[in-house]
Amino acid sequence: MEYLLPTRPMAKLRREKIWRWRCQWSVVTITAIALVIYNAAANVWLLRPQPCPVVSTPPLPTETLTCEPCIDTAPNAALDDDPISRLDLRLGRWDGSRSFRMFDYATVGDMYAEISGNRRVCLATQSSIERLHELLRIAAHWSGPISVAVFVAGDELRLLRAFATWLFRCQPEIYSRLALHAATPAERPGTHGNMPNWAKNCEAMPLPPGERRADTVAWRARHPYPQNHLRNLARRNCQTPYVFLVDVDIVPSKGMAESLDKFLAKAPKCPLCAYVVPTYELDRRVANFPTNKSELLRLSRKKLAIPFHRKVFIYNQYASNFSRWEASGGNESLDTHVSHNVTNFELLYEPFYVAPDTVPAHDERFLGYGFTRNTQVYEMFLIGYQFRVLSPIFTIHWGLQARRSRPLWREKQNEKNRKHFETFKRELFARYRRDPLHLLRKPPQAKKT
Repeated sequence: MEYLLPTRPMAKLRREKIWRWRCQWSVVTITAIALVIYNAAANVWLLRPQPCPVVSTPPLPTETLTCEPCIDTAPNAALDDDPISRLDLRLGRWDGSRSFRMFDYATVGDMYAEISGNRRVCLATQSSIERLHELLRIAAHWSGPISVAVFVAGDELRLLRAFATWLFRCQPEIYSRLALHAATPAERPGTHGNMPNWAKNCEAMPLPPGERRADTVAWRARHPYPQNHLRNLARRNCQTPYVFLVDVDIVPSKGMAESLDKFLAKAPKCPLCAYVVPTYELDRRVANFPTNKSELLRLSRKKLAIPFHRKVFIYNQYASNFSRWEASGGNESLDTHVSHNVTNFELLYEPFYVAPDTVPAHDERFLGYGFTRNTQVYEMFLIGYQFRVLSPIFTIHWGLQARRSRPLWREKQNEKNRKHFETFKRELFARYRRDPLHLLRKPPQAKKT
């Protein structure tokens, strides 16, 4: 007789197996969840901002504080007053000929974007390093955003850094609404170097003469200044609907930014209008800037103020018709308005004007002196722009200019640009099919005898 071992019912065995499997799964799940929570907490702890160290005495200038970010750090702290030092000179934007590198927003004030959003006009200007101090005169009268393009070669870059640092520390109101851009030549790129002592001394005057190295001065004397590259660089980095492009030695009358805002807000829509601001030269014997148009007219009657370039090259501003502008009187009681339209346009006309930056760019083939501004204005004329002279606002160039014999290097630049102009005017005719000034007429041939 066979005896069978007693066995548990199959249903009970099945229930025990399921129970053991569920217990094992619960342990694994709990362990995984715990590991996820642990890892998340560890990451949060490791990535938290490091608190700024608390010191009982001010840190030394050479002491480095490694706190990132430091919310309590003042905006004008020493760590932030030399932003151009972080400029990577290998990453500039090349011009069309790969002769110059452009650096947009080498440094920009913290209010530049906000002011640009609230104003209608941005003042754009360009300068070499030795004339950059003139910017302080402009900024003293212009309350809106200012876009400045500066040409620097070799060790001049350290002077631009020093000037930006001086503005940051000593003129924070000016720096806050300023955007500085730089252009360097491929042949002699900028070098950072050490900043001079005056950069952090608010009692000193910035950019004193004689600080550039002799080899840099000699190189600059042999190479033309890229005016049109810089004009385009300054213009294109304005963020307002209108741009007022001037040279760095042209100073606007007081309150011009506000009066232009008011005028443009009320002016009829005119997409092909350029508003000309009259420019005068002021004798250096005059102690103070003219407070209004009436004061300027008084100086003009005494021959202490004359229309810009009248003695050097009268056609530069002749079409603006200064006689008509002066005959209308002071008009201080009136807001900025159109005095009259330019009706006698000439090829060599070079007004300083306010217009949207939809106007043609300045042709960068023209380097140095000759045909740099008037070619751009002539293209505007071909397109159909109307030039309207404003009153009572004006701009001033300090110092009366006198006709002198031109140096040989300047005449060479002018002759080279004259050859470029022969190509330029034919290109414009092919583009617009217009030649209102008859520039393409062949010169009359000599009669045969």
